[in-house]
Amino acid sequence: MAMTNVFYSTQQVREGEQHAADAKGLKMYSLMERAGQAVFAIGMAQYPSSEHWLICCGSGNNGGDGYIVASLAKSVGIYVTVWQTGGPDSLTGDARVAYEHWRSHGGEVSKPDDQVPESVDVIIDALLGTGLKGPVRMSTLSLIEALNRSLKPVIAVDIPSGLCGDTGSVLGGAVKAEHTVSFIGLKQGLVTGKARDYVGELHFAGLGVEDAFDHMNCPSVHAIQIKSSGHVLPKREASSHKGSHGKALLFGGNEGMGGAILLAAMATAKCGTGMTSVLCHAYNVTPLLVSTPEVMSACWDSAEFVEKRMQWSDVLAIGPGLGRDEKAYRIYSTVASSDKPKVVDADALYFLMQQPNQDDNRVITPHPAEAACLLQSTVAEIEADRYAAIKALQARYGGVIVLKGAGSLVCDGQNTYVCLAGNPGMASAGMGDVLTGVITSFIAQGIDLSQAARLGVQTHSMAADQNAKAFGERGLLASDLLPHLRHLVN
Repeated sequence: MAMTNVFYSTQQVREGEQHAADAKGLKMYSLMERAGQAVFAIGMAQYPSSEHWLICCGSGNNGGDGYIVASLAKSVGIYVTVWQTGGPDSLTGDARVAYEHWRSHGGEVSKPDDQVPESVDVIIDALLGTGLKGPVRMSTLSLIEALNRSLKPVIAVDIPSGLCGDTGSVLGGAVKAEHTVSFIGLKQGLVTGKARDYVGELHFAGLGVEDAFDHMNCPSVHAIQIKSSGHVLPKREASSHKGSHGKALLFGGNEGMGGAILLAAMATAKCGTGMTSVLCHAYNVTPLLVSTPEVMSACWDSAEFVEKRMQWSDVLAIGPGLGRDEKAYRIYSTVASSDKPKVVDADALYFLMQQPNQDDNRVITPHPAEAACLLQSTVAEIEADRYAAIKALQARYGGVIVLKGAGSLVCDGQNTYVCLAGNPGMASAGMGDVLTGVITSFIAQGIDLSQAARLGVQTHSMAADQNAKAFGERGLLASDLLPHLRHLVN
């Protein structure tokens, strides 16, 4: 099943699936049959030697999909147990038809137990669909907890039960799936935030109506689709020189915080910037020169020198290891007043919170805690709806916003993008500093801020994935990304 690169709200899918089916001359029950067939195919492909499937059906159309799966599994000799929440009498419409078909072929239905039978090889989660908005009911929550305790592999039908299809937040509790098969239009909540802990491998089944559906609907979110930075960055002419490939000036590295600006500067240089310069605390100048002689490093104490370096540069970056003292504040104020393109992160976001302004020539890259401060909110509220949060940040601060985290988001005021790459190993110190450097480099090389942010997020995550594939996620360091960055930009 081929993946798609666009995502939709649950309302778009609910309202659009009927129109798409009509356009193809299909009845809705035909779509239910195709959905069940898609889930069954994934089950057979992923668990070909399985002998006992537990199908957990809710009372809506999601449950109807489950009954289609049950009938298909039984037809090939798999032993099938069906658990129905709410009782069969709660089933109506197409779900009722699927239930009757299951029963007419000798299928049995029982109430859920609080323990999954040991003989079960695969669980099909067809409990709750994308219509869930409030907290999961206690009876269903108990069943979800039992499924998770069993540690049996789960295939979720359309969405893991208990997840919000629009935000990816957990509504009291959710099924942890190994695989999720989503239909017609991928739901935007499946790919960011907490959802990444529950969805497992995401599969898309268009059910034969995806073209009609896509034609009728404008995606709410786009996947960042950049396989290689080298195809996006400007071609290098044979006669070019170092000044042809951009001049980046980075501010950071206050006393005791030299590592952050070093990582950012190295990433900037490794991604192909022609000339990279750092202004930092006097204590860090020599260490920077020794570790990375290709980067021009100097002290930031002279206001006149700072102004000259800013005039020289094509792009400014500020934040990694900047600190929050009076000197850092003065540096930030100077940079913030510049009309040069800027990348703002880390401690610089603290000063932005103190002096909020709109700047369309700026990229800011907060993690959820920084986003919460910028919006005078809480981390829990940010993570409960990352899409709403990034749109609020863009509306308040302008420019391009990168909301970091699992399924990092980029919003430029016109479109919202999600990064599907990346891994948990990236949750380590210095990763954000490297990202700042990557985005800064791409702006220096001449691409616009939105594209630089998207390309930067994707390249950064792909570098982490390459290293994790070779050595594992645990122990992944920010500096481990540097050689992979150079490979990816070429």
